[in-house]
Amino acid sequence: VQLQASGGGLVQAGGSLKLSCAASGRTFSNYIMGWFRQAPGKEREFVAAISLSGANTHYASSVKGRFAISRDNTKNIVYLQMNSLKPEDTALYYCAANSASWYRRTYPQDLAYEYWGQGTLVTVSS
Repeated sequence: VQLQASGGGLVQAGGSLKLSCAASGRTFSNYIMGWFRQAPGKEREFVAAISLSGANTHYASSVKGRFAISRDNTKNIVYLQMNSLKPEDTALYYCAANSASWYRRTYPQDLAYEYWGQGTLVTVSS
């Protein structure tokens, strides 16, 4: 699966951004899709994941209630709607694809993802 993330940019604290990740190459609906982020000087961390059909989602506690992950299997795109952004949300955001079953609960683990996009930078100013 080839993944192409987009939608990053500079936004003021309290603002919103919507990231997109377009997939190609394999059957998109066969993969759990996840978003991760890496801030400067920090390790990559899990943000959100969505199951194959979109019926199930999971969020990091730091973004729960502010971010929403969704997918459109007809367009092979996964989205991350980010609201009420904070300066600590500043990071390079990556989308990734995971072929494991949702019920194995591996989706928060970056090592469980086989395919990664190139990242899109989100900068939140205070």
